[in-house]
Amino acid sequence: MAEVIDGKNVAEDVVRRVKALTAELLEKGALKPGLAVVIVGEDPASQVYVASKSRTAKECGFHSVQHTLSAGTSEQELLDIIGELNADPAINGILVQLPLPGHIDAGKIIQAIAPQKDVDGFHFINVGKLGTGELETAFVPCTPAGSMLLIERVRGKDLSGLNAVVVGRSNIVGKPMANLLLAANCTVTIAHSRTKDLAALARTADILVAAVGRPEMVRGDWIKPGATVIDVGINRIAAPERGEGKTRLVGDVAYAEAATTAGAITPVPGGVGPMTIAMLMANTLASAYLAAGLKRPSF
Repeated sequence: MAEVIDGKNVAEDVVRRVKALTAELLEKGALKPGLAVVIVGEDPASQVYVASKSRTAKECGFHSVQHTLSAGTSEQELLDIIGELNADPAINGILVQLPLPGHIDAGKIIQAIAPQKDVDGFHFINVGKLGTGELETAFVPCTPAGSMLLIERVRGKDLSGLNAVVVGRSNIVGKPMANLLLAANCTVTIAHSRTKDLAALARTADILVAAVGRPEMVRGDWIKPGATVIDVGINRIAAPERGEGKTRLVGDVAYAEAATTAGAITPVPGGVGPMTIAMLMANTLASAYLAAGLKRPSF
């Protein structure tokens, strides 16, 4: 059976290191790292995510600010708040929780965040830095950054000679994931819904990253023996075996099948999920270090 990659354990390691490095930063006389989270509307899932982010920020010793705005907030009002946060030296990271109400242009809002405070890594400047290998100052989206850290725990930082297949081409996960793997010297293929014979392509992968949002699409016979499998998907499906109306979480990979062939695999839940908030804290800390004129720490 495959080694189970424990994302919860690795995320806890990251948060512990962020706490220690935050204390070191304060000893150097720098400002406490500051994270501002902005939420518009009352989406229940978004409220849970935001509460978790704010709680972890406080645990890390950050200055934590939350702006909770009504669903009727205008686009200009939101832009004004972002402008204030951009100008505030006590804030190193700005995160606008998505999705936004339909009357607000999410792309316009994301591009209004100062690139050096864009700890989600969605601003075009950070996208361009990642795409050109400028990782010293780029902010990488948190989910692929966390996935990469899990891969490194299994395979090391230099992935020379390994074939990677990323299933999914989103701007939030698939494309940045491919760029991170390229930077680590992998030979990378991005697969998607138009790819011919996806199963055969997947079988060439020493590292397979599934990020398509389709429950258990990647079957066990798609896995190369000994491959490292990173399952980014989080899908809720019916679970009648648990009782009427019950559900359970599954990934994009058929875990029980894949685990018999893979060398290492992330579970769902408990794999990539916990890494996302941990890497948000790491990005905010990196922004604080760069603002203080210091080299950003590595994880």
